[in-house]
Amino acid sequence: MATAAVIPPDNTTIPSYGRVEPGSQQLKAANYPFTSPVSSVDASAVVTEWVDAFDQALSAEDASAVKNLFLQGSCWRDQLVLSWDYHSLNGPDKIVSFLKSAPGGSRVKSIKIDDSNSTRKPTVAPVDFKGKVNGVASFLTVETDVGRGRGLVRLLQDAGDGNKWKAFTLFTAMHELKGYEETIGENRPQGVDHGGKVGRRNWQEKRTATENYEGELEPIVLIIGAGQGGLTSAARLHQLQIPTLIIDKNPRIGDNWRNRYHQLVLHDPVWYDHLPYAPFPSSWPIFTPKDKLAEWFESYARLMELNVWTSTTLSDAKWDDKERQWTVTMYRKRADGKAETRTLHPRHIIQATGHSGEMKMPSIRGMDGFAGDRLCHSSQFKGARQVPDGQKKRAIVVGCCNSGHDIAQDFYEHGFDVTIVQRSSTYVMSSKNGLEVLLGGLYEEGGPETEDADLMFMSIPNAMLKRMHQEATAEISQRDKALLEGLVQAGFQLDDGPDDAGFFMKYFQRGGGYYIDVGCSQLIIDGQIKVKQGQEIEEVKANGLLFADGSMLEADEIIFATGYDNMRGTARKIFGDELAERVKDVWGFDDEGELRTMWRRTGHPGFWFFGGNLALCRYYSRMLALQIKAMECGIMKYEDP
Repeated sequence: MATAAVIPPDNTTIPSYGRVEPGSQQLKAANYPFTSPVSSVDASAVVTEWVDAFDQALSAEDASAVKNLFLQGSCWRDQLVLSWDYHSLNGPDKIVSFLKSAPGGSRVKSIKIDDSNSTRKPTVAPVDFKGKVNGVASFLTVETDVGRGRGLVRLLQDAGDGNKWKAFTLFTAMHELKGYEETIGENRPQGVDHGGKVGRRNWQEKRTATENYEGELEPIVLIIGAGQGGLTSAARLHQLQIPTLIIDKNPRIGDNWRNRYHQLVLHDPVWYDHLPYAPFPSSWPIFTPKDKLAEWFESYARLMELNVWTSTTLSDAKWDDKERQWTVTMYRKRADGKAETRTLHPRHIIQATGHSGEMKMPSIRGMDGFAGDRLCHSSQFKGARQVPDGQKKRAIVVGCCNSGHDIAQDFYEHGFDVTIVQRSSTYVMSSKNGLEVLLGGLYEEGGPETEDADLMFMSIPNAMLKRMHQEATAEISQRDKALLEGLVQAGFQLDDGPDDAGFFMKYFQRGGGYYIDVGCSQLIIDGQIKVKQGQEIEEVKANGLLFADGSMLEADEIIFATGYDNMRGTARKIFGDELAERVKDVWGFDDEGELRTMWRRTGHPGFWFFGGNLALCRYYSRMLALQIKAMECGIMKYEDP
């Protein structure tokens, strides 16, 4: 995988579907290695021999032996095991160089096979999407000087070295710190303090005091935002006994979903969306309506004993570099109607205000003069109103990602004449075929345990994921052939994502530019929703939109589904220029092919970005919580590599 390089982007010369976040890298897809075909093989014996040799080489700090256990083009992807950061080490030379540069040598003390269930044990398995490149794979357990983790190795035969079994991909991830394990399972709390103790408070009294941070109580971590990012990271921190407070400007937990457009339903299936510690019940629908998710968030916060202050805004925040703590002032409207101003001193702030940042609302000449019923950003759109019998209403939706399509479909279902404005191209896949191809075998009914599925997905380096998804995208396109041809005939412009790698790469690289079809595409094909393609808006008129080609579309309502800015922009708005200039940009790939800044150190001590869909929040909430716990316990310093 040494070929999985990153390419400095030039956003001015490439189409929109290939553009990246400013400052990030254009990820080059990895290549599959030339390897001997696998026939009959004892998978357990193959993995045992490799793991024993690798364990011995690490213990002996034998760089040559380590190098000889990896294929040319291989990758070791690591999360907090080798260092306190995320790395994709491409090729044997890079792996050895990194191990040699580690202060005090490798932190890994042992690696063993994990054969504790049928999913984890050594088995013959493909390393490519089509199943043509087969090898042997096994889950692993990892122990370091400070913690324990899990891993997964994929071995292939090296046709250029006597068909020796060598690692093609190795993944290691920290899961717990020694002596600071989560308070779950055999470590669960007692729940009561027996004995004759005068003035002993019951659970509810103690819970109320903790939730309100009464007396001298102070949170170590302050989280801004009570969506999936805030709730999952708070749940992880709570199980690590880190006092944490979430604040949210909305009156209720879940309002960030509850207040969105009327017909919103998650496009991801239930098996992909479980929250940590409390998965959805078996009766949960495959696709979750927004209001049902909001109710679940409220219940989750109560069940997990998370401290959440709603109707609360941050009015001031100052960081003390010497003391390594914040002084934050908040205005809170309590549930009893009383208002209060509180000043607290957390050592960490997590900005969990959403995958992206502030809404990206274009500034177009004439906006203030629109005389129709509504002009707003999609984040402000609550739902279409039914057109009365005998009347005609026209709606324009600017933007063709998930929200734009869902809103256009909502307008159609309420009797509007609808046009969707597509300024560039869009990646489209049907929900059925797309999710079946991309998530099948991992996140499905009867699939692996969620933590095992997460490990298998995360174990694929992003450069290899891009290569696999080039093949997956071609397969989805073949299955969706009639749908896609119909869209093209309707004048809708399609793309296949960056380097034909489809949905996930667009999500990671741009955070948008795709639609998972749940019905709107057929409405476009049938002419029920019209398309205005490839023209920029010149001016907003009193009665509609004037385009650069001189054409005019009349409208009673105009909705701009034009996305969101980088989270760094939100940080600037909340915390000011000093912090915004100190933190790094968010999303997009770094020079190793890892996502930038998210769930890892930002460049500003005591400040973290946290975002993503429910699956990413479930997984990376553990990684972020472990970093904070390690700092608080003196295991890690912010400046450590």
